[in-house]
Amino acid sequence: MSKTKTSETIENIEFPSFDASKATDQIRAFAEKGVEQSKEAYTKLKTGAEETQKVLESTFETAKTVSGDLSLKTIAALRANADAGFSHLEALIGAKSLSEVVELQTSFLRKRAELAVEQAKEFQAVASKAAEDVAKPIKTAFEKALKDIKAA
Repeated sequence: MSKTKTSETIENIEFPSFDASKATDQIRAFAEKGVEQSKEAYTKLKTGAEETQKVLESTFETAKTVSGDLSLKTIAALRANADAGFSHLEALIGAKSLSEVVELQTSFLRKRAELAVEQAKEFQAVASKAAEDVAKPIKTAFEKALKDIKAA
């Protein structure tokens, strides 16, 4: 039988040979690259976790200090109010007339109102500073994280 043109063409086609050593080298390089990328990702994650832990510790320490300051301010205000109340009571007991009692009471109430406004301002200042101090480490860490993300 004579060969057809199609069978001649098939016989003349050369298939490239498969070199297993090149494939092994490529697979090894791919695997090494994957391991290296995994190590880099783990290092970044570990660093981020450590930084977050430091920020949280700092924030909790600041909150503890600030709450102590606020507690001391509260105790001082309560003590001042109690002292003023007892002083006023002593003055009322020593009053000799109704007009003196009215005058003492009016003066006491005016001073109490002024002191209440002053104490409220002091508490507001301490609370504002406290909020700022507690939020500062978190804000700084957040801004750093955003900067790192933009840089990457």
